[in-house]
Amino acid sequence: MSVAPRTPEPTGAGAVPRRPLHADRRVAVVIVVLNGRRRIGRTLERLSALPEQPHIVVVDNASTDGTADLVTERFPDVQVVRLPENVGAAGRNAGVAAVDAPYVAFAEDDSWYEHGALATAADLLDAHPQVALINAHVLVGDDRRPEPLHEDMIDTPVGERRAGLPGHRILSFLEGVSIVRRSAYDAVDGFDSRRGIGGPEEHLAAELLAAGWELRYVPWVRAYHVPDHTAPSELVRRLGLRNALWFAWERRPLGPALLWTLHLVRSSPANRATLLGVCDALRELPHILRGRRPLPADVEADMRLLDTHKMTSKARRYGR
Repeated sequence: MSVAPRTPEPTGAGAVPRRPLHADRRVAVVIVVLNGRRRIGRTLERLSALPEQPHIVVVDNASTDGTADLVTERFPDVQVVRLPENVGAAGRNAGVAAVDAPYVAFAEDDSWYEHGALATAADLLDAHPQVALINAHVLVGDDRRPEPLHEDMIDTPVGERRAGLPGHRILSFLEGVSIVRRSAYDAVDGFDSRRGIGGPEEHLAAELLAAGWELRYVPWVRAYHVPDHTAPSELVRRLGLRNALWFAWERRPLGPALLWTLHLVRSSPANRATLLGVCDALRELPHILRGRRPLPADVEADMRLLDTHKMTSKARRYGR
């Protein structure tokens, strides 16, 4: 098994003293799950073995495979919140409401955190009150290869706005491997229940950025993601495109919204998921336009820089 080399922890700006590993309840863990009976046992075994001994909450999105019963029987110390219907990522809101820790780590039924990662994240959030969220460095699969999306978090033109913060400034995050400041999360009402699954992070990230918070990718806070599939399902791709279009139409000025819409449609595969995603988005267009809330000018400026970077990077990748 090959293991990705550890990113060295910093010793300068953004660093905090390393604490010895021990029970540390500053960070609770919230997992949202739908029909994850086959996978969740492994995840809960690893989270339960963390030296921080976090309060763990599993939010069951109306599973039909007995997931909630399995968790209750095998992991009596894990709190289970049973929802009457599947609300997607917004199920995390019920999990956050069930804990009293100042910080909450999100996980999936196939992701967990490295020993000491939660304490390190809590130290960083304690030391940097401007930071609302830390995106962990993710090692994927049994061979622990780095998550490719991390390249998009460090090689961008988005500049720093505050000196001395840990890691890299980001404009969005990966939902199942991030630690959030609960007060910031509550202040923006958490995940939007209209988004379901498929990239709901973009909308929450925008709310946090618009409120003046910092989001950081911190390479020395590490998590693991071991999925039992290699590609997102058609439903996830369909809803992901719908949500991305909704974000452009609701939060971006007209010019960037149109440009990004064209980019999304052109760069999506010509298949059923793309067609249905566009149709889903258009169906709610009048409602989305009535609720338009353009981003603050400084956040929009960063979004435009990132748009250009993404579009030119994709063009280079495909020789356009």
